[in-house]
Amino acid sequence: MALDRETAMQVAAVLSKGLPYIQRFTGKTVVIKYGGNAMENEELKSSFARDMVLMKLVGINPIVVHGGGPQIGELLERLNISSHFVNGMRVTDSQTMDVVEMVLGGQVNKQIVSLINQQGGTAVGLTGKDGNLIRARKLEVKSRTDELDRPEIIDIGHVGEVTSVNVEVIDMLTRSNVIPVIAPIGVGDDGASYNINADLVAGKVAEAVNAEKLILLTNVSGLKSKDGEVLTGLTAQQVNDLIDDGTIHGGMLPKIRCALNAVENGVQTSHIIDGRVAHATLLEIFTDEGVGTLISRG
Repeated sequence: MALDRETAMQVAAVLSKGLPYIQRFTGKTVVIKYGGNAMENEELKSSFARDMVLMKLVGINPIVVHGGGPQIGELLERLNISSHFVNGMRVTDSQTMDVVEMVLGGQVNKQIVSLINQQGGTAVGLTGKDGNLIRARKLEVKSRTDELDRPEIIDIGHVGEVTSVNVEVIDMLTRSNVIPVIAPIGVGDDGASYNINADLVAGKVAEAVNAEKLILLTNVSGLKSKDGEVLTGLTAQQVNDLIDDGTIHGGMLPKIRCALNAVENGVQTSHIIDGRVAHATLLEIFTDEGVGTLISRG
């Protein structure tokens, strides 16, 4: 469809303003954790896939790590398998782990790969078990009560934490002009599979590949002050101060700690952005305003 002159000039102006950012980030790696509403809304799914293809075309190397909690819960319910949570983490016995692998490594991963490929990109789906990409160990969950002298260790099954990332596998794909799409499943020394929080996997991948940016897509507009205003341009020290004074608490705390750990371990900046906004990733990378909270080492 032909554009009228005014619209065409607006498009040209937008592209021109994006040039300095393209020049700055060409050749850099950006790790994006993809989840929440952005994975469930058809329009947002399409815009995310287009963003990934555009980033690759202008010389940026996107690496996608995705979640899939709602999809796992839906299939477990259909199979009449009850779900239990401890500290927000799904208790994952062997039967549940089979479902997790089916949903994350199969259904969700391949849907994302297909979306990116439909937009003209070349994406390849992986779990952490492929090429020993994500080595993991069982996550210990501790609970302390007044009645116990020492913390009680709670067994939540096949829930893991990352011990190492095989960067060679990722490098091989990015050098081949491929966009890696990673499901957050790790493998232990004994070959056992582990369900790992997608934010944590994205953070560890970003650290391992020395990413320029870690971007966590969320269902909120960013980190907010006690007055409800979105905070951005924060240093690691400022974030720690906000944790200490209770501004950051509850469900946002693990996500913020993940972003904070990344910048403290070599990633240039972490971003908590609103995945409910179309093209949120591009807005965060190619504009000064962005759509969320930026955290830097400072």
